[in-house]
Amino acid sequence: MAESLNPAASHHLPSFITPPGGTDVLMVIMAIVLLLSILGFGILFLRLHTLPERMAHRTHKLQFEIVAVLGLIALFTHQHIFWVAGLLLALIDFPDFGTMMGRIAGSVEKMAGIKPGEATAEDSPDAAERSDKPSAEARAGAKKSDGPPALSLTPQTSRTNEKELDHA
Repeated sequence: MAESLNPAASHHLPSFITPPGGTDVLMVIMAIVLLLSILGFGILFLRLHTLPERMAHRTHKLQFEIVAVLGLIALFTHQHIFWVAGLLLALIDFPDFGTMMGRIAGSVEKMAGIKPGEATAEDSPDAAERSDKPSAEARAGAKKSDGPPALSLTPQTSRTNEKELDHA
């Protein structure tokens, strides 16, 4: 059976018109272009969306985790203010107070005659009240024989207050 054109059809058909039962090549090409463009747009969107997180990670910012959480919130809520906040946090360089305070604490411990990092939970004010042992400052003052004993920085409770509380 020979396939013929409809008598009402033009004899000069464009090349993208396929005969019945034939493969539509233009539709296959457009489907591939559509899939590649969707994939490319998705990759571009996610790369742009993770820009603040990558910026904070590359510069080793302290607030990297906050920027990452803001990026996730922006991704799932579709509210752009979280992305903008993450971008601003990634661009701002907060000063590192932890290192400076650690150095100050180490110097003060050295001046007090304590090895840096030696202070324990026993030296806290609550532990000094619960324990009959003298605090680290009192031990340090007792060891020095020259000069007056060192003043304790921890508050000391008097025995009279404890007796009055026991009788009440």
